Amino acid sequence: MHYTGTIYRPPFEARSLLLQVTTGCSHNKCSFCTMYRDEPFRVEPLEQIEEDLAEARQYVPNVTRVFLENGDPFALSADRLEQIAVMIHAYLPRVETIAMYASIKNVIGKSDEELRRLRNLGINELNIGVESGLDEALAYMNKGYTSDQAKHELMRLKSAGIDYGANIILGCAGPERRRENAAATAALLNETKPYLIFTGTIHSDSGCPLYEDMQSGRFVESTFGEYLDEEEEFLELLDLTDCYLFGLHPSNIVTMHGNLPEDKAVMLELVRKRREELANRLDERPVRYGEGAVL
Repeated sequence: MHYTGTIYRPPFEARSLLLQVTTGCSHNKCSFCTMYRDEPFRVEPLEQIEEDLAEARQYVPNVTRVFLENGDPFALSADRLEQIAVMIHAYLPRVETIAMYASIKNVIGKSDEELRRLRNLGINELNIGVESGLDEALAYMNKGYTSDQAKHELMRLKSAGIDYGANIILGCAGPERRRENAAATAALLNETKPYLIFTGTIHSDSGCPLYEDMQSGRFVESTFGEYLDEEEEFLELLDLTDCYLFGLHPSNIVTMHGNLPEDKAVMLELVRKRREELANRLDERPVRYGEGAVL
């Protein structure tokens, strides 16, 4: 298989076939992200994609799930995605789901009919960086959309039968607005009903605006106690069924995962237990290393 640049995938796509159809990210302006800063967005030629599929057929002919790479392949036109999906089914006829990273801005550019057409070809379970339901946080993170726009586009996906997983960043509104951010984000998810929620906490690496703001003090990170306040409020307010919460990113203060609503009480208890464990450090801010992992 042909890959260029650094390849990223969600942890839960570990068993999927990774098929590169783009390089980089079409937006590449989020204030917290360095993943594609030095990598221009580029579309892979169909000939290269077909060559990769022919190779995949030799090694994993029975694969049932494909994850398109890299940053946000849903930026491709509906026609281009349809060509790729048809090609995937021709080479790998047992594929049931074609998933990928996507953004709200990607959805805006596609009509309702195009979304339904893509769903009929197996495109589903898009992984979307929703991050927050609070407009001020979205603006600060330079996401390029408002919470109302996010809600509208996510509901269009649902109407087309396309499920989505929401990436959420705890702490992205700062400590003073932690409860407001929790409430606004939970409200957005309750209305748009993701099949999966992937939580992490705000962190940065050198090379992005957030890093500079954190170094200078323009953005103040939450303390352990403030992160726990926000996560507890967020969980309390979630009202979802058939949703999986994946809280295993290394940046999280609490490590947990479970199904909603069945495991909600258990996850809330984990937050409260973590508060007890950190009783002497609740006013401290996390010390981070790779991928925001907490020391």
